Amino acid sequence: MSDDPRAAGNRDAHTGPPAGLRRRQLLGGAAIGAGILGAGAGGFGLAARRDGTAEPPPEDAYGTATVPFHGKHQAGILTTGQAHATLLALDLRPGTGRDDLRRMMRLLSQDAARLTQGEVPLADSEPELALVPARLTVTFGFGPGLVDTAGQAPPSWLAALPGFGVDRLDPAYCDGDLLIEVAADDPVTVAHAVRMLLKDARAFTGIRWTQSGFRRARGTEPGGTTMRNLFGQIDGTVNPAPGSEDFDQLVWCREGWLADGTSLVIRRIHMDLEGWDRLDRPGREQSVGRTLGNGAPLTGGNEHDEPDFEALNAQGFTVIPPFAHIRRARSENPRERIVRRSYNYDDPPPAGQISDSGMIFMSCQADVDRQFVPIQRRLDELDLLNQWTTPVGSAVFAVPPGCGADGYIGETLLE
Repeated sequence: MSDDPRAAGNRDAHTGPPAGLRRRQLLGGAAIGAGILGAGAGGFGLAARRDGTAEPPPEDAYGTATVPFHGKHQAGILTTGQAHATLLALDLRPGTGRDDLRRMMRLLSQDAARLTQGEVPLADSEPELALVPARLTVTFGFGPGLVDTAGQAPPSWLAALPGFGVDRLDPAYCDGDLLIEVAADDPVTVAHAVRMLLKDARAFTGIRWTQSGFRRARGTEPGGTTMRNLFGQIDGTVNPAPGSEDFDQLVWCREGWLADGTSLVIRRIHMDLEGWDRLDRPGREQSVGRTLGNGAPLTGGNEHDEPDFEALNAQGFTVIPPFAHIRRARSENPRERIVRRSYNYDDPPPAGQISDSGMIFMSCQADVDRQFVPIQRRLDELDLLNQWTTPVGSAVFAVPPGCGADGYIGETLLE
């Protein structure tokens, strides 16, 4: 790890240890929602039998399901979260110019469009692996270096995040010029798509970092179930429904080459599972402000009940403590919200330990500085979850709008 937070992607250096309870940040972050709730594009519904019970899907239904690549917005933002995802951050090779970016993005868009529909790309030497789309989506994001190479001024928020006291960032998981997010319900589909897209981009880029994550396999829980992180917490309760007016106002940019696009914050968050194991169940629930069983706020009975932050217990203390994550993530400003779309990770543990696990936190918002940063500052100041979570990676990308069948992702920037 670097001793200089600036080298890990921070605007403001913080080298000292966090004070008091200051510690991590977004685990559970404001908008919360490791998965975007609701039925996603390309979903497979269960037909009803005459007796009212559900007809099971055909055996290959999940494998043949597709999500459209072309459209107003890029796929993978409105889509219900898939079971597997790999994120690739690439750096442009020296000498890469605007014309090179056009060629690269045309090629990447063409092959991504084919792969997401279960069609074989032209140069695919393993064509059989492309025939199971499994709701594959490919989403592209641009870092400040790529936007600068394109000859455009990046939006003010497209920069490294401010330094937070809880951060212990490793440059190996920070920043990047081009992001490719590949997600599907099948890991073989993800692996094949990743390889094909890296072949397309290798003349123009080199790999900066790779992160892979997972959720429950599709079909193991009812549709619309909020995911759980590896602390066992329900994670993503307050996300607005995709396609709703609230979602649109929070997520989509309105002006310039990013109109109908969004921003993406990625934070790799290490979770201390061994330390969490030593905490009793009431302590875990107090730190989050929700029950572990069904995710209900401590003042409610169901997951989506509105928390009552003024409610007092028999001793006169607030039922939801001031250090609880859901209290710190909440703002009186309705614009200070984000849409979470996160994945768990579980890497081989170092010698002498039994886990190296955590979360690949991702959030979409129209403006990072106005929506994400204020939330993170509150979590940085006082969030009891910071005792068991540590941000070790950080990156911000601009996610351009979608494209038509005769266009390519990034054409609003490059043409």
